[in-house]
Amino acid sequence: MDNVTTIGLDIAKSVFQVHGVDAVGAVVIRRKLTRGRLLWFFEKLPRCLVGIEACSSSHYWARELMARGHDVRLLPAQYVKPYLKRQKNDAADAEAICEAVTRPTMRFVPVKTPEQQSVMMLHRVRLMLNRQRTQISNALRAHLSEFGVVAPIGRNGIEQLLVVINDETDTRIPADARLCLRMLEAQLKVVKAQILENDRRVRASARETELGRRVDGDPWRGSAACECVRRDRRRCSCIQVGAMPLGLDRTRAQAELKRRQGEARQHLQSRKSLSAPVARGRRDGGDPLRRAEWDQAPMACATDGSANDQGCSGRARQQNCADGLGVNDKR
Repeated sequence: MDNVTTIGLDIAKSVFQVHGVDAVGAVVIRRKLTRGRLLWFFEKLPRCLVGIEACSSSHYWARELMARGHDVRLLPAQYVKPYLKRQKNDAADAEAICEAVTRPTMRFVPVKTPEQQSVMMLHRVRLMLNRQRTQISNALRAHLSEFGVVAPIGRNGIEQLLVVINDETDTRIPADARLCLRMLEAQLKVVKAQILENDRRVRASARETELGRRVDGDPWRGSAACECVRRDRRRCSCIQVGAMPLGLDRTRAQAELKRRQGEARQHLQSRKSLSAPVARGRRDGGDPLRRAEWDQAPMACATDGSANDQGCSGRARQQNCADGLGVNDKR
């Protein structure tokens, strides 16, 4: 095992598969390891390249192996599949990982720190709680509709339903149904409180960094961008796009926004002025003489009420003046 240079590690819950090769690609290790013996096994190995498929527990094992001096690379599972030679099993997966990690053009997943994983967990839990809140609200509406009690869509409608549930004098709801609905009401209150606490923690964790505080104070970006910066700066699109670069206060940001809006208006006006002669030439049938007469025509033209009665537009009146015709004259 002293000449092993590359290892493909297929991780699992209890049993792990190890596939190791030397510098020339010959297989020197192919064995199964239990969870308790994995770190002990890698402590005895010299420094080597370890490939692991990116999954929920891969970041933990990557940090543990890196602490023991190994070079760990995390690979997306879809990039490992082309190197699978036979039927899928743990040994074949470990061999495919060992082959894929040595490719020079392979893309890897950065190893996340415990803090980054914690912030990402805040977002995942918040999404789950929002789904649970919607589920409980829909259950309340569905159960109450069985007794003819309905309410408008939205949170105000749910509040009206909760008032009906807590009204003991309302005879439309039987006692057993009221007991079940109160259970759902209690769950709804707990979920709402948990969502608020989760939001507070997300904002607090985002403001712990100087970059997060700058983004959070941006008038065009709120705490959502701040959360994204804290979670994974490389994937945050709200830093690259927006009304202004980071680090501007509100006054400078508004001035920068007005400047860019003015440049956009000037660009649109210049495009309209360039496209106008082409449009006039098409109306004139492409005749260069008629186009020259159009360009030399005066901008002001005598108009009267009969022009509008005849359905003559300003362009038509201007063309008539250039041709020496009256407003009501025909060509």
